[in-house]
Amino acid sequence: MNFFEHQSLARRNSRVMVLLFLLAVAAVAASVDVVIGYAYLWSNGALLTVPLAAVPKPVYVWGAIATVGVVLVVSLFNVARLGGGGATVAEMAGGRRIAANSTDPAERRLLNVVEEMAIAAGLRVPQVYVMDGERGINAFAAGWDASSAVLAVTRGALEALSRDELQGVIGHEFSHILNGDMRLNIRMLGVLAGIVFIGSIGAFLMRNTGDSRDSRAVAVSFAAGLALFVVGYVGLFFARLIKAAVGRQREFLADASSVQFTRNPDGLCGALDQIRSAAGGALISSRAAEDLSHMFFGESIRLRLGGLLATHPPLDERIERINPKFEASGYAKKRAAAPTAAVASESAVGLAGEVAPNGRRAADAGVAWGRSPEAAAGLVGKLDAGKLAYAARLLAALPAPLRNAVRHADSAAAAMIALLLAPKEEVMLRQLEAVKRATTLAVQVEALVPATRGLGLGFHLPVIDLALAALKTAPEATKKQAIAGLEAAAYADRRVSLHEFVVLTLVREQLAPRAKPAAATKKIADLRGAAAIVLALVAQAGTRADAAGAREEALCAAQRAGAQVLGITEEAVAKATLTLDAARGALEDLKALAPMQKAVLVKGLFAAITADGTVRVAEAGLMRLVGAVLDCPLPPLIAELDPATLQA
Repeated sequence: MNFFEHQSLARRNSRVMVLLFLLAVAAVAASVDVVIGYAYLWSNGALLTVPLAAVPKPVYVWGAIATVGVVLVVSLFNVARLGGGGATVAEMAGGRRIAANSTDPAERRLLNVVEEMAIAAGLRVPQVYVMDGERGINAFAAGWDASSAVLAVTRGALEALSRDELQGVIGHEFSHILNGDMRLNIRMLGVLAGIVFIGSIGAFLMRNTGDSRDSRAVAVSFAAGLALFVVGYVGLFFARLIKAAVGRQREFLADASSVQFTRNPDGLCGALDQIRSAAGGALISSRAAEDLSHMFFGESIRLRLGGLLATHPPLDERIERINPKFEASGYAKKRAAAPTAAVASESAVGLAGEVAPNGRRAADAGVAWGRSPEAAAGLVGKLDAGKLAYAARLLAALPAPLRNAVRHADSAAAAMIALLLAPKEEVMLRQLEAVKRATTLAVQVEALVPATRGLGLGFHLPVIDLALAALKTAPEATKKQAIAGLEAAAYADRRVSLHEFVVLTLVREQLAPRAKPAAATKKIADLRGAAAIVLALVAQAGTRADAAGAREEALCAAQRAGAQVLGITEEAVAKATLTLDAARGALEDLKALAPMQKAVLVKGLFAAITADGTVRVAEAGLMRLVGAVLDCPLPPLIAELDPATLQA
């Protein structure tokens, strides 16, 4: 399945989870009614003489209503509490956010791995947390959507795993991000809390029976508390059963995706083998371990009925599926003989040239595009080992001053602004003057001009993603400075290019307070106007400025190709309102498309830019930026071009 199909399946699984939840609530309510029935008979001195059926029906009805009400209120409260997304979950687990400029060798290695994988997958670089108090080998990804994901890794994993093994674990978690599992997992975390809350009420009653002189009342209260505590275990059983039912196949899929991404099955097998041989395995000591058990890389809690209630398949079975020929003893010897992996070098090995060997501007360099629009849309969210190698080369090609700048909030903002400066000297000076009037970042921006001036468009989104990772946790004043500086640079020459507009839209959206995304259920038929605007923009940007007649013909061909896929008329595209406000509103509206409808939209946009049979660097960069805004992560599209020289 592709990215959109996985997203759609995850939403269907959410509905299955809700059904299972309702069945579990019914079972818990029935169990509580039994407790209430016996308590009623006991309080009336008829426990041994009157059957439960004799208890007045209103007692059961109100008992069920109260139970369901408590469960729903607690569940809704927890879902609301988790509105902060992945950061809230990571902090719940005792995580500490790793600063983008961390110099701790183990943390630096982890950040490098995450950055490489994010750039290769076209994802925004996730915030990374370390659970310092956890010695077990484990990790998880959390968040409401791919753009707001966070990754959390235990200290035990950082210290015990080699770079290849760590990469395998992070690849597994990236699969959960891209397959839509996080949204389902975070919903389960909130919803299932209500089911197990009944046990907490029972524990409270047992602890607070008081020292009343009425021994009978004390006994009834304690017995009712004990019974509810037992019912809590019924709720816990159902909660674990739901998590197990939803989670196991997703773990197999994430393992397979990780191997596809890294092309190194022994790395992931080695990580699982390290869990198998470690004294603490993957166990988590935090009191949140039970609640988060379905989110972790490995089984985080001890289970007596492991085969029935385990949220993860057995380690041996996972290793067997990944690599049937894996030999733990042979791997251990090879691992012991290998040198300790050092932190990846941050030195620059080259710059992306502005001019390709054939004399054309870098934005015009490109490659023949042999994929159909449908195959091109299938690249969204695709984990590809070739792109991982490309991302590593791209990061190594960044100038050292720029690489260091994106790790600090102020200089990260300056780096993004510097990317938008025009190549013409007089225009750039006007932009710098505008930035100076709007912000206090002008000096830093000017200092980074030598590092960004020669960067081709293929570098823009990766640099922005690296900068956003540092900016997302910065004070609001710093975020406002970044946006003000970008606006000043974009508006200084009194015209805003589509590239500048999309960069601005992406940064604004990423730096805005993250709320739980609204349900994505719309169809393109519901948003024809918005689809026409975005298609018109992409077609305009992808049409070369050749002779006027040829350009008009190429533009019509691009609009026609996209309109046919989207099921809208060419006239609607030709007459689309191409203003900044209209474009911003269109992109915002299109986020509400259902997953499979987003697939159609991306296919239509690809049909437009590939109508001439090629994809240029400018078009590839634009598609990746649009995909980032729409939460449709696209990996680097033209990996055939050397990132250091932009030579084909």
